[in-house]
Amino acid sequence: MYQVNAIPPQLPPGTVTWAEVDLDAIAANVRSFCRFVGPHVQVIAVVKANAYGHGAVPVAQAALRGGATRLAVHRLLEGVELRQAGVQAPILVMGYIPPDGADEVVRWGLTPTVTTTEFAQALSARAVAAEVTVPVHVKVDTGMGRFGLMPEEALPFIQALVSLPAIRLEGLFTHFCTADSADPSYMRIQFRRFMDVLEGLNGAGIAVPLRHTCNSAATMRFPEAHLDAVRPGIAIYGLDPSSEWPPIFPLRPAMTLKSRVVRVRTVPAGWGIGYGRTYVPNRPTRVALLPVGYGDGYHRILSNRGAVLLHGQPAPILGRVSMDQIVVDVSHIPQVQEGDVAVIFGHQGEAELRAEEVAAWAETINYEVTTSILPRVVRIYTTEES
Repeated sequence: MYQVNAIPPQLPPGTVTWAEVDLDAIAANVRSFCRFVGPHVQVIAVVKANAYGHGAVPVAQAALRGGATRLAVHRLLEGVELRQAGVQAPILVMGYIPPDGADEVVRWGLTPTVTTTEFAQALSARAVAAEVTVPVHVKVDTGMGRFGLMPEEALPFIQALVSLPAIRLEGLFTHFCTADSADPSYMRIQFRRFMDVLEGLNGAGIAVPLRHTCNSAATMRFPEAHLDAVRPGIAIYGLDPSSEWPPIFPLRPAMTLKSRVVRVRTVPAGWGIGYGRTYVPNRPTRVALLPVGYGDGYHRILSNRGAVLLHGQPAPILGRVSMDQIVVDVSHIPQVQEGDVAVIFGHQGEAELRAEEVAAWAETINYEVTTSILPRVVRIYTTEES
């Protein structure tokens, strides 16, 4: 039976705020993607930004256990971190790498995204010196307006790229900017531009073994764009890939953020709560103090508008979110006492406070709710799989 105040045995002594990450949920979500796309499409698990705040190394291992064949990060150092932890699967670095990063790419056996002549030449020289061949991917900007080659730049760039020694073109990819929208029209335009680039490469006799375009939302809604691989990110963490339509298969949220009640008292009417006295009760009010705040990644905009779960019931935030603390109203939950566990988001017994709800209060997206959780918040990992 669920214990509302259960404390994980592996929690370091003195810990008052922590995140519990269900690695089995990560693996299960990846398996759902693998089943959905079928055996002929690879699943590249996106674990950038510390796995969206969940912890890059354990999440990467869980994703591979769930059937992902590759991993993707955004920055070179993220790939190095995974290699240093012993992760052996192919790791695609999707973002820009300056020429002086070529040594690290070769040293750690990473798969870089190449979009500049300077980096391509530096990478080739380093690979020749190390007597290895480096697989590379090229990104095409089909309408996002950020990183990547313009469609008309792709063919001449890639022709020059494949002429370099010790370089092997492994992949070509793009990124959809409206895949989460209910209107798929612009996503289809981007996909057509991408396919046009591929047709040009085929006409020039250049084969691309791994073509990939789909993030979580596009994977769910655009099967014709699955090609050789898909790159789910947000959904492998059990978070909705769109606010405009529901996931087309069930997802299991992986993270629950928790904090302990460190004080319970009744404040008198007229006694202001928090900086600026933005909340002043008009009657005696029973409140609980929780040691969580924007210094942990819990956004200040949640002042006077957010809530947490205590004993499976919502407890509204009173006053401003401080760096280290919040105050919540427990007048309607008489059993609350010091030491109780509050859920900032996640499950508490049968009750659930989703990251999507917190995001709505904070006027942001669910991605930011989890990626904002800072390092001082201890991560506890749970799994029943061997």
